[in-house]
Amino acid sequence: MRIYDHLLQFPLFQGLSRSELLQMAGNTKFGFLKLAVGKTIVSDGDLCTQLYFLIGGSLMLTTSSDDHGYSVTERLSAPWLLQPEALFGLSPRYSCKATAATEAHFITLSKDEVLRLTDDFLIIRLNYLNLMATLAQRRNRQAWHRSPTDLRQRIARFLTDHCTYPAGHKTVNILMERLAQEVNDNRLHVSQALNAMQADRLLTLHRGRIEVPSLERLFM
Repeated sequence: MRIYDHLLQFPLFQGLSRSELLQMAGNTKFGFLKLAVGKTIVSDGDLCTQLYFLIGGSLMLTTSSDDHGYSVTERLSAPWLLQPEALFGLSPRYSCKATAATEAHFITLSKDEVLRLTDDFLIIRLNYLNLMATLAQRRNRQAWHRSPTDLRQRIARFLTDHCTYPAGHKTVNILMERLAQEVNDNRLHVSQALNAMQADRLLTLHRGRIEVPSLERLFM
């Protein structure tokens, strides 16, 4: 597959004509990266100096609370653009750790090249603005969702609000006591609710860990 066929999988480059894609591919310094299983791509707190476009394979993305009291790990498959919002702003750093779940192939694009492309191509500038606006709008709407009516719904909302992608398999590393604090209830009630959800095959409980095979099923 040619480079512009890979790029067209990502919203950032959609809308470009074939001649624009050829011009961009010929004049842009793209990087190419292949990582073996288990290798770290970025760590939480790393400075973001380039964009990583996952074009093959899959990642394990782990995001932790500020006090590292709990974390959520999710598997994301190509095509995937890793935290484009981290390239600019008040804190241009990654807020997660990304490792290769399988052999992972990337196209990379430095910050300087991103700036040049947004100057040279109006459609790329608009696409990037749309990406950032969509992320901001989704996060702003979270505070205005209808409040959960019971503990089970509060647990499902907690899990969903802490995921990057609202579907698929998730691993939540959290102690029962901490989850009870986060959903504003006591440990016994949380344990009962989780066991009921496990009985319904919505999740699997382990010591200090919750496996959610399909996040979207929590709201069905």
